[in-house]
This record gives sequence, C-alpha cells and structure tokens, in this order.
Amino acid sequence: MHIVSIVLQVLLGAAFLLFASGKLTGQQMQVDNFNHLRLPPWFRIVTGLVHVVGAAGMIAGIWVEGLASWAGLWIGVTMLFAVIFHLRVGDSFGKALPALVLAVLAFAVTVINGF
Repeated sequence: MHIVSIVLQVLLGAAFLLFASGKLTGQQMQVDNFNHLRLPPWFRIVTGLVHVVGAAGMIAGIWVEGLASWAGLWIGVTMLFAVIFHLRVGDSFGKALPALVLAVLAFAVTVINGF
C-alpha cells in the first residue's frame, strides 16, 4: 500500500500546487469562482495558502513519517468545506463532486499512512 500512498501524495501535491497558483495569482477563473461562491477576495488568497501548505505536506510526507497523514486531513477538510460552499449557493451535486473526490483521496492518504 505504500506505493499507492506515494502515487496519491504526488498527484495531490501537484494538483494542489496548481490550484494554489491560480488562486494566488488571481487567475480569472478563480476570481469568478470565488465571486460565484459569494466569498470575499481575501479568502481566495487564504485558500491558496492553505493549498500550498497541504501540497507541501503531501510531498514532504513521502520522506517525513506522519506528515502525509496530517496533510491528508488538512486537504480533506478543506475540500469538504468546498463541497459545503458549492451546495450553499445552490450548485448541483455535480459541481461539488470534484471537491468531494479530492477529499476522499486525501482522507485515503490519511488512512493508508495510519493516522
């Protein structure tokens, strides 16, 4: 199972670095998304920083025992909040599904690494 965890950690780490870069650089899609979710602009920056921390934890967790479990919990909870925010504004479940899938994958890393 260790290989499965490493693959998930690399994928999640890379994905969340990509997501963070869009949020932190003010990519128009991200700005529009946060406006749609009725969230203030400063929250986009905070979310980007949260993503950077989670991504760094995922990648560093390959070598630092226990860190991947915490990063999985960090990212998983963040993505559950994303699901809640989508549903709060009346988005369909399909719009919230990618965040839910990311949450499940992040929590899988937590479980695999024995949290």
